[in-house]
Amino acid sequence: MEPRNETRVSDFLLMEVTKDPERKPLLFSLFLSMYLVTILGNLLIILAVSSDPHLHTPMYFFISNLSINDICLSTTTVPKMLVNMQTQNQHISYSGCPTQIYFVLVFASLESSLLAVMAYDRYVAICHPLRYTVIMNPRLCGLLLLLPMLIITVDALLHSLMVLRLSFCTNLEIPLFFCEVVQIIQLACSDTLINNILIYLATGVFRGIPLCGIIFSYTQIVSSVLRMSSAEGKYKTFSTCGSHLSVVSLFYGTGFGVYISSALTHSSRNTTVASVMYTVVPQMMNPFIYSLRNRDMKGALRKLISRTISLL
Repeated sequence: MEPRNETRVSDFLLMEVTKDPERKPLLFSLFLSMYLVTILGNLLIILAVSSDPHLHTPMYFFISNLSINDICLSTTTVPKMLVNMQTQNQHISYSGCPTQIYFVLVFASLESSLLAVMAYDRYVAICHPLRYTVIMNPRLCGLLLLLPMLIITVDALLHSLMVLRLSFCTNLEIPLFFCEVVQIIQLACSDTLINNILIYLATGVFRGIPLCGIIFSYTQIVSSVLRMSSAEGKYKTFSTCGSHLSVVSLFYGTGFGVYISSALTHSSRNTTVASVMYTVVPQMMNPFIYSLRNRDMKGALRKLISRTISLL
């Protein structure tokens, strides 16, 4: 057995978004702007839904929770990256890294779960419209939100605790701008078999099952729409799903982009760029997608903005 140079870990080293000092102010301003837009856009969605009684429906209940989750997911990664860029210090503490892993896992998995629940909501609304209010009652909506959250929280805590039991080599450089469980495990010198098994199981449960649920829901929706005789009815039905499909495509598309970039290329810089796209762009774009493609949401936002202006 080959001797391995293990070390007591005090902190990890995150990767810089850029090594070019001339680009850092520009990138800092860009990511700060994107983060502020993410916070403001999602807050507007939450306020619009909560302030308009017409939007107190299951669909908008899940949209507002998706906005809350997007704010939390962005806040878990972006502020730390901005602080590191400003201070030119890429270190993250040994205790801080598993903490960040925990929150990234919670909010990323919850995003996937919410998208699946929203697909189910559209399936019930289109395929069983007469029974929609009976099926999607407040109790079921709360259960669809809280049950996955509870399971995800326990799973993320397990992953974080399993990271703490690992010993690490002298190479403590993480090829991302935030702590990600797979990258941390790859730095370990101790046996990581159990960690890898847990990751594969979690990926199947919290990524595979929601994706299968989304595909099944939309298969049933398309089948139902094709049986409609009215072209106007088909267009109206598809338009109600357009925003959700755009959000699903953006989330899973950027997620697959991270996986492909890390699997096919050995460039940590490309992986970093892909991870930025996955953890920043979807959360920023979701409010625009839902507000620009949804007449009720645009009306609620106009009322909210005009009410706010009148109070100033």
